[in-house]
Amino acid sequence: MTKQRFLFYAAGILILTLGIALTIQSQMGASPFDALLVGLYKTFGLTIGSWEIVVGLAMVLCNAYAQRQRPEYFALLTSLITGVSIDFWLFVMGDWIRPETIFAQIVVLGLGTILGGMGIAINLQANFAPNPMDRSMLVVRELTGWNVAASRAVISLILVFLALLFHGPIGIGTIVNALCTGAIIKLFMPYVARFEQRYFKRSEGMPSQETGV
Repeated sequence: MTKQRFLFYAAGILILTLGIALTIQSQMGASPFDALLVGLYKTFGLTIGSWEIVVGLAMVLCNAYAQRQRPEYFALLTSLITGVSIDFWLFVMGDWIRPETIFAQIVVLGLGTILGGMGIAINLQANFAPNPMDRSMLVVRELTGWNVAASRAVISLILVFLALLFHGPIGIGTIVNALCTGAIIKLFMPYVARFEQRYFKRSEGMPSQETGV
């Protein structure tokens, strides 16, 4: 794990959590996972970032059970950094980004959804420390043979149900996020891969583009 890979991974988390904070601030409904975190925060207290860590641990254990493997406790590093970053962005935004008009809410929601998908694509490509949510998406894909978009959609539906139980902010933004994030990840993955190969010189035995092979 090189310093460059860690920086790539950290950049992905910062972009992802900025997107998360924006969708929450849009007031149009958070993503299924984040809606659950907000619902738990409103019901039991703590912070949204703290619940990211708690739920992350639960997902690590569930992923391990599904794959019949030892838990990837290293994945908690991602949950920890993500939780701290979410609280950081929400603190920085405060009342500064709180759209009042429908148009402004749509813009903030759209920007947050795009940044969230981009951040996830970067984290998956960095492959530094797994994200429990994204690992669950890959586990479902491996067990079912579905593509990334379909696997994430199924997980999102389950999270929506749980978020409703805790009165999380479910709205049109939740539907947009659930239906679009998987496709956004799939869209960004090849661009992120090319960026990494070019600027971080990832060695995978692939022929150089200059050779034309």
